[in-house]
Amino acid sequence: MTLFDGLFSDTYRTRLVLGDDEPLYLPAGSECGYHRIVFAHGFFASALHEVSHWCIAGARRRALEDYGYWYLPDGRDAEQQQAFEAVETAPQALEMLFSEACRRQFQVSVDNLDGVTVDREAFRRRVEARARRYLAEGLPRRAEAFLTVLHAFYQRGETPPSAIAAGRACLFAVSSSGIAGA
Repeated sequence: MTLFDGLFSDTYRTRLVLGDDEPLYLPAGSECGYHRIVFAHGFFASALHEVSHWCIAGARRRALEDYGYWYLPDGRDAEQQQAFEAVETAPQALEMLFSEACRRQFQVSVDNLDGVTVDREAFRRRVEARARRYLAEGLPRRAEAFLTVLHAFYQRGETPPSAIAAGRACLFAVSSSGIAGA
């Protein structure tokens, strides 16, 4: 939370917040002046997963509660599960990269224990392939900056302020188009 908030609380008015049962994204509004990524039960993996969704969401989606997406709970049929996996591949690929940076074990989440039987291994292969593609083609800017912070802190042992500074340098780096943050 310290690393995320240090990088994004003033740059994107977004904070990572400990929640209860269900994760949720709440945009800023009259009751709260900043956006909140609420992760479940204090679980490390839940925090990384919810940050992954935020890193992919565009400005329009970040203005909507839960990015404007609907969620079908556990018990999905085969078609619903296929749709779930299609939209979850990219965020879980980022979550995988974030987990590795933190020296944490990553497990794909098919999130359908009471539904159709799921080919977890095939989904894991798709997530791993997407993670490799991210590494080859580049990550979204916010994801790259967060990954930089995580590497600095967990891999190189930098202090939080130093790791956050490295992430900010990445976040505000001028792209090849000449635009900062592009």
